[in-house]
Order: sequence, then C-alpha cells, then structure tokens
Amino acid sequence: NHKKMLEIIFPQIHKEGIKILTITLIVNFFIFFLSNTLGFLGIILNIWVYYFFRDPDRVAINDNSYLVSPADGKISMITQCKGPKEVGLDSKEFIRVSVFMNVFNCHVNRVPLECSVQEIFYKPGKFINASLDKASEHNERNILKVKSLSGDEFGIVQIAGLVARRIVCEIEPGNRLGQGERFGIIRFGSRVDLYFDSSYQLLAKVGQSVVAGESLLAKKNK
Repeated sequence: NHKKMLEIIFPQIHKEGIKILTITLIVNFFIFFLSNTLGFLGIILNIWVYYFFRDPDRVAINDNSYLVSPADGKISMITQCKGPKEVGLDSKEFIRVSVFMNVFNCHVNRVPLECSVQEIFYKPGKFINASLDKASEHNERNILKVKSLSGDEFGIVQIAGLVARRIVCEIEPGNRLGQGERFGIIRFGSRVDLYFDSSYQLLAKVGQSVVAGESLLAKKNK
C-alpha cells in the first residue's frame, strides 16, 4: 500500500512544528554558504525536527471501560498518591502512571477516555529531569481535571523536562473530547502523569513502552 508507506516515511506534522521547522530550514540555507559540512549536519537536524513534531493518526479502542495512554514513551513510575491539589483532587487517593517521553518519541498528548474538561491549571516551575519523582511537584506543568461520562474524575499532568521549554495545551474547560483525542504537545523531552482511582484495575507495568491513544493502561472494575 503506497499511501500507507508514504504516511510512515512522511507523517503529518503538528502545527507547533511547522514554524520551528521553517526557521531551521531558513537558517540551514544560509549555513550552506559558510560550510557544506555544517549544512549537511543541519539537514540531519531538520529531519529530526520534522520527525519530533510528527502527529500520526491513532486508533483508540473506543471503549470507556478502558483508559488509553496519554503519551508515547516508557512508563517510568507507577505510584499511589493524592491527586493534584491545584485542581482539587488532593482529598482522594489515586494511582499515578507516569509516561516519560524521550526526544525521539512522538510528543502529541491524548486523553485516556471520552471526557469533559472540568479545569485546567498552569503552574510555572523548574526544569529538572522529568524521569525523577520530584518533577511532579517542582517542574513546570499543566494540570487538567477531566470527568468521564459516568462521573469518574481523572488528573492529567503535562510536565516539562530537562530540555523541554514549552507546554502547549490546545483545549479549554467545557470542551468534550473523544477517547484518544489530541489535547496538546510538549516540546523536547518530558512526561505526562495520569491519575485514576481504584475503581480501575491497572493493566500496565513499569518499563513498558506505550503508544498514545492506543496502549491500554487500566480497565474499569465490574
């Protein structure tokens, strides 16, 4: 299938990447006048920027009894803790699954199930390694509280990392999103934490590689 092959080689790119790719291409054009060697190195950088901002379509299970991963990457931690206090979830115990994205992962973030957006809170902070537990408390982050159709509340936290310098959230309170629908992107190495309560059975494990919008992290208890 030629169309499928072209989509793999030339995936669609997130709008956040278009301006950065344009800038790097223009800069690289002028670098070629100075040095062919640097120019060819610049081409490698251009290709990396293109693939960093890739935004492939994903096929969610479309079953709200499951939670799909909010990010591509590797599960770095699974802990039990209180929810984010900034959005009023600190009175309840949650299971927190942390997905760490390295600079080669797709960085587009997606919601775990069909939900309505209740609250969004942006908090400035530090830029320590996102794989560390203390990044949940100290790093720059964007905190979402969402509610499922059955009334369950979830926390989704975009966390900036060591080299990440921009968290982009493309939704607003009141929005209703389908399972696996895009809600934002984080630039250059970062993490997303998903908080869900014990009414869901954990399906994932630390060290597992996951795909946003498709990999199953938990299932609703019957």
